[in-house]
Amino acid sequence: MIHAEKGDITKISKVQAIVNAANESLLGGGGVDGAIHHAAGPGLLEECRKLNGCRMGEAKITSAYNLPCDYIIHTVGPRWHGGHRGEEELLANCYHNSLQLAVQHGIRTIAFPSISTGAFGYPVKEAARVAIQEVNEFLIDNKGSLDEIYWILFDNNSWKIYAEEIERVTGK
Repeated sequence: MIHAEKGDITKISKVQAIVNAANESLLGGGGVDGAIHHAAGPGLLEECRKLNGCRMGEAKITSAYNLPCDYIIHTVGPRWHGGHRGEEELLANCYHNSLQLAVQHGIRTIAFPSISTGAFGYPVKEAARVAIQEVNEFLIDNKGSLDEIYWILFDNNSWKIYAEEIERVTGK
């Protein structure tokens, strides 16, 4: 049910939705956000302009345009400031609110990137711990609401950390 794979989230075709680690404007940026906007095409930017941004920890949904899935769920993760400014709660909210939005739209398969670990500087090991714990709790509290959840990681180190954390939390 919960998996970690190495790959490019813009090329994942086995899920109904991917999650974009966006910035508050939702108008594109670097890293995963830039790659998703580039791959989706100009229709995504046009739709995002109408959403009036997104606050940290919240999530919004759009069509996927040229991507091989149906939806993009955009969430804004926290910038890392040493872990003393509510970063953990905000990151957990990103996952919870993204999953809540998925369930509300009948989405049963979803792929996440490692939210906030790029330009926002969140340490991967801590981010993986928060992510897997929050998703696992969501699945326990919302039994049967989702079928498959993936983390699609771009580099070997992140993939290894997420895979180890999934095994630690789920025993699988």
